[in-house]
Amino acid sequence: METLLSKSLKIAAVVSAYWCISISMVFLNKYLLSSQDLKLDAPLFVTWYQCVVTVLLCFIFSGLSKIFPNVFTFPEMNIDPKLCRGTLPLSIVFVCMITFNNLCLKNVGVAFYNIGRSLTTVFNVAFSYVMLKQMTSGPALLCCGVIIGGFFLGVDQEGASGDLSMLGVLFGVCASASVALNAIYTKKVLPIVDNNIWRLTLYNNVNATFLFLPLMIVFGEFSEVLNFPLLFEFHFWFFMSLSGVLGFAIGTITGLQIQFTSPLTHNISGTAKAAVQTVIACLYFHDLKSVLWWLGNVTVLGGSAAYTEVKRREMKSAHNQQLPVSRKTDSEEKQPMVLPEENSDSKA
Repeated sequence: METLLSKSLKIAAVVSAYWCISISMVFLNKYLLSSQDLKLDAPLFVTWYQCVVTVLLCFIFSGLSKIFPNVFTFPEMNIDPKLCRGTLPLSIVFVCMITFNNLCLKNVGVAFYNIGRSLTTVFNVAFSYVMLKQMTSGPALLCCGVIIGGFFLGVDQEGASGDLSMLGVLFGVCASASVALNAIYTKKVLPIVDNNIWRLTLYNNVNATFLFLPLMIVFGEFSEVLNFPLLFEFHFWFFMSLSGVLGFAIGTITGLQIQFTSPLTHNISGTAKAAVQTVIACLYFHDLKSVLWWLGNVTVLGGSAAYTEVKRREMKSAHNQQLPVSRKTDSEEKQPMVLPEENSDSKA
């Protein structure tokens, strides 16, 4: 039987890995998208290449799983044109999500990145009402109001510091809306791929590799890439490939964190990670922020954490009400699952 110490060490390792991979991915993508060393003005190309890496890794791990079935398991990967068409609506939303994420990161600092994309929960509530006719309780709406207030305070203080990019804020709002839509469409499309998240990942990224091509032509990125002076430099492709590997890895480590803890703990971990990421960014880039700027960040994080807690209590209450009276006492100590926010770190 697994000891408490062994279980605790595994949880600590998984949570630490999630934090390291997620934070590293954000900083690496910031380097690729707006570094003075690279000066490559082709965010769609960067995102397209990350999708290509994800597709290749899916097939590589599928093949390794067949060769070494006792070492690890990975679902068999194959491409069915019918499933490509069936998942296309989700893939369009997926392309919007990762594109707006990267465009937001390109135009704002890493420290402000969390504020820029902080309205996902608010859009989740709005889209759930409009598209799914799901009502939201007063306390949950109050938490959304807190998040909105923190967002506007953060934007105001970023502007006061002279670092505000309204284009970056616009992309951040679009990214938040896309993340919320992606979560809704994912739940609709998952049954098409037998509820296998890795098969969905494959089809999303296969479709994305084709959807990005006309966009890259429209925005003139092919000529930008062909004229890029570091196009044949090893270190450029090393960091590009590493960003693709991290984008693939975040899906794995997110699943492991939920498996070893719970969806609720995953949400809390993600909120805490965002706070640490903001602090690290300020220290690394030597950004001096005002007290009100920090208050905006704390307000957003606090509102997000409060929303998660409110939804947990509501789901627990609804769960207990569905049980027979004789079983309620035994089940009150068991916390029901709370679905995590759709992970938006991938390629962002």
